Amino acid sequence: MQVEIWSDVVCPFCYIGKRQLEAALGQLPDRGRVHVTWRSFQLGPDTKTDPTRNAIQNLAEKKGWTLEFTRQAVADVSNRAQAVGLAFDYEQTKVANTFDAHRLVHYATSAGKGGDVAEALFRAYFVDGRNVGDHDTLAQLAAGAGLPEAEVREVLRSGRFADAVRRDLQTAAQFGINSVPCFVLERKYAVSGAQGSPALLQALQQALAETAGSAAVTP
Repeated sequence: MQVEIWSDVVCPFCYIGKRQLEAALGQLPDRGRVHVTWRSFQLGPDTKTDPTRNAIQNLAEKKGWTLEFTRQAVADVSNRAQAVGLAFDYEQTKVANTFDAHRLVHYATSAGKGGDVAEALFRAYFVDGRNVGDHDTLAQLAAGAGLPEAEVREVLRSGRFADAVRRDLQTAAQFGINSVPCFVLERKYAVSGAQGSPALLQALQQALAETAGSAAVTP
């Protein structure tokens, strides 16, 4: 069964949702039948990479909020992250355009490392305060996930997988996906947002049961 996750590297609920999905899959006897694919979505396609600014400053500017209010808002998100074992450090985040990070995930997926690189990118942004719009950083993260660094650098220089990212963005628009994470199961069901592992587990079980039923009646 195919599970596609539309997400963005700088989306906190996407990282939280990743942990919730992992918890749901851990309770699934048929885990081996589930294939997870990461799809591209950009919360800020026009964002300019600027490592001198953090997500708090960026969000306050976009929303017209005070810094004090924004810090409280992200503190609430950090508390939700902590509940699934994640330690966010918003003060150390670095504003970045994520298009190249998405290209990297597509390349990693072609090499069987999509999930590993997605995890590395989330951690780099939210926990380690690294610049996920920087090619050197992306190459180092990919190498840490077991990909050949020289080839990663060539991918980033060449613009490869840009079309794959654009296709994901177009598909998201066609599906009406306007917020992430969005978990799409067999392109029949969708769970939007970090709703928790019980909701994801129920959706996975239902989709798996229907998939098995369809297979049973196929001549």
